[in-house]
Amino acid sequence: MTTSVQSPLSVAPAEIEGHNLLKGKKVVVTAAAGTGIGFATARRALLEGGDVLVSDFHERRLGETVEKLAAEFGGQQIESFVCDVSSTEQVDALIAGAAEKLGRIDVLVNNAGLGGETPIVDMTDDQWDRVLDITLNSTFRATRAALRYFKSVEHGGVLVNNASVLGWRAQHSQSHYAAAKAGVMALTRCSAIEAAEYGVRINAVAPSIAKHPFLAKVTRDELLDTLASREAYGRAAEVWEIAATIAMLASDYTTYLTGEIVSISSQRA
Repeated sequence: MTTSVQSPLSVAPAEIEGHNLLKGKKVVVTAAAGTGIGFATARRALLEGGDVLVSDFHERRLGETVEKLAAEFGGQQIESFVCDVSSTEQVDALIAGAAEKLGRIDVLVNNAGLGGETPIVDMTDDQWDRVLDITLNSTFRATRAALRYFKSVEHGGVLVNNASVLGWRAQHSQSHYAAAKAGVMALTRCSAIEAAEYGVRINAVAPSIAKHPFLAKVTRDELLDTLASREAYGRAAEVWEIAATIAMLASDYTTYLTGEIVSISSQRA
């Protein structure tokens, strides 16, 4: 069902200025190289006064990301760490390395994920396993490593996971991705109960659709346009709109919020 009346919000607003929501915070963002939500989140963290460590498995793009961020935020600390989130050893090294480079970790944004369109009847075990591993298992690995870190220090922190409305909604050819994102939601809720003991809050965002070049590589334009038309505003979210919500969840404006999934969409299901 498409939107029948055009909303005044069908035209995306200009990105809002930073308000020092993360001033003094040390923020780690996974899968942050490129043009997607991860990069937008790292940039928003800097815009909100934080220092950032960006991570990705693609070393060249990661270097380009650091250069781009440093050109805009030259007075803030910007670090990088190459990490393949499918490796427990590399994820553990990421958390240890981030704490060393930044001096401490206050916020971890688990952004890594992998999708694609494949009907179940055509899906191989490898396709299923890879999407579940990159999207769900990597979030588990990073959550475990982060909680071990926070357990060992005297300050608390925040984790924000990137889920998806497909953890609630049904969509053709997305069973692997939807199952993985539903798992991220369940992991968020359960780990938040355990994390309270260490003074850590864990929440997640569940975007519906945010168009960016990487998504366009793995999803048909026709489908993206159809999904965007079903939103109340008749458009996809801008990546900065997702990143701004992540920054809010990472900030001290949401100190009593944990174990929650915040839908960034006009409709949850």
